[in-house]
Amino acid sequence: MSDPILSIKDLCVNYGGIEAVKGISFDVERGSIVSLIAANGAGKSTALKSIVGLVKPASGSIVLDGEDITGKDTTYIVSKGITLVPEGRKVFADLTVLENLKIGAYLRKDDLTKDINWVYELFPRLKEREWQYAGTLSGGEQQMLAVGRALMSRPKIIMMDEPSLGLAPLVVKGIFDIIKEINKQGVTVLLIEQNANMALKIADYAYVLETGRITLQGTGRELLSNDAVKKAYLGK
Repeated sequence: MSDPILSIKDLCVNYGGIEAVKGISFDVERGSIVSLIAANGAGKSTALKSIVGLVKPASGSIVLDGEDITGKDTTYIVSKGITLVPEGRKVFADLTVLENLKIGAYLRKDDLTKDINWVYELFPRLKEREWQYAGTLSGGEQQMLAVGRALMSRPKIIMMDEPSLGLAPLVVKGIFDIIKEINKQGVTVLLIEQNANMALKIADYAYVLETGRITLQGTGRELLSNDAVKKAYLGK
């Protein structure tokens, strides 16, 4: 990869007394969509949490846009241009859609109008429900809100942890269409997914994570046609 915006080297992370991530290395090229394919318990969520500072790595390095951010505070890391859409959406149920979006911009001191309108263009449903409490939204609408909230910090790179989890197939397709649109508008995407078929179809490059280690890598197309991936993740 010629221009990595995010570079992970020999990352080890312990979580709950277990070595969840065992020395992984991977790059995310600027302007790309990179997918990390893994089954439950493989260490994928722990890896993302360590990148944004929610879990401190035991060893290794995390370099964002040329700066080593290993072990730095989450607020500092977000201010440097990376944000996370967590697994399970984690919207603020007792706040409105608009209030949730504004929380995504909590580090900013400038006018938010342009970015709120951009989120509403991406997700017209959120505009319709601007004053509705987030807890009353459907699962798909909450996922839209979680993505929109993450975009409000104007990230260089957005990381998404299982955005398709628990959603109907038609809703999943819409979410993946939006991921492609976000990327077209200049935001780099790191996507962690169990839905390997959808994730690999949109990925410029992809990695397979198994029991805390990267076991395969290649373009999305290459991994889609890989026999081991077909058998383990595509049900073929």
